[in-house]
Amino acid sequence: MRIRNLLSVGVALVIATPASAQVAGIDAMKEWNLIVLGDLQSAGQVEWRTFVGGNLSGGSSDYQVRTPAPSPRGTPGLTVVGDVNGGHKNLNNASGAAIGGNVNSGFNLNGSSQTVQVGGTISNTNVNQNTVNSGLNTSNPAFRVGLEQQKSLLGSSLTNLSSDMKGMAGNSSFTVSGSRGTFDAKPDAKGVAVFNITSADLSKISEIKFNLNGAETAIVNVSGSAIALNQNFLGGTKGLGENVIWNFADATSVAISTAWGGSVLAPKAVGQVSNSIDGSGVFGSLQQNGRLSGGYDGNYVPPATNPGGGSSGGGNPTPVPEETIGLFALGAAGLGLLHWRRRRKAKAARETAA
Repeated sequence: MRIRNLLSVGVALVIATPASAQVAGIDAMKEWNLIVLGDLQSAGQVEWRTFVGGNLSGGSSDYQVRTPAPSPRGTPGLTVVGDVNGGHKNLNNASGAAIGGNVNSGFNLNGSSQTVQVGGTISNTNVNQNTVNSGLNTSNPAFRVGLEQQKSLLGSSLTNLSSDMKGMAGNSSFTVSGSRGTFDAKPDAKGVAVFNITSADLSKISEIKFNLNGAETAIVNVSGSAIALNQNFLGGTKGLGENVIWNFADATSVAISTAWGGSVLAPKAVGQVSNSIDGSGVFGSLQQNGRLSGGYDGNYVPPATNPGGGSSGGGNPTPVPEETIGLFALGAAGLGLLHWRRRRKAKAARETAA
């Protein structure tokens, strides 16, 4: 009976986080200022929320340096599926955090009281008036499973989103005059403008002029595997991140060395940001030494389904397969059973010795 109860508890804990609570596709670019599907090495700043699918490392870095609009899901300012290493990380403006692994670096919890949830252990952190819960991977295995599921959904849905955008027909013009490239948006009835260019086109210019012309969303598809973004924006970058998405569907590397105007979607790329991005950022992995601010806030609605399966929107994300959840459940129950057996064996040994 006890073993059956342990198995039931393990399964119940794992399925406690429903797929409806997850965020996917274009909605994720509004929920998080920065999404890194793998590891993030940072000595920079993120204005709003950050999601890291792997480990967070690097020197001291800052998160939620400005207070974002409230999340209906209660998403914290920093989410890391793996470990947090390196220098102290600064959590600001009631940021809070959800960490799947261990916090080895320590947090500076600045401003109003915060809630930090940690799957493993946490070190080098002054709790003070804040709430810090650790060891959740043991007490509530559903915590880590929920983070892993969110990572999986982001990886599939953002890759699908990038692929969908890549296949869109262009309706707007890109012209080059000397060293200046001008993007002249011609939005359709839904307010969407689409440009299709190559990395070679970008390499020919040092200045960018962007005319939105009322476009709610301007999608710039840039083909090529190795992308160097070192152009300057005439008129500055302010506000472009809310409406412009630079899509690098084929990129394996994206290096940004100037202040970049517009959100960056590069889910397969190793990213390097040494200046700033005015907009959301999505990378496979990232080395960050600059700042991300603002974020995409347009009304683009991607197709509900795509040939590759899954969804690139935010309404119907594909959940982690049931067999995967089952393995997590059995693992969680197994840990509980092992702990119970050890306690029973120790009790029997004490009784024999007495």
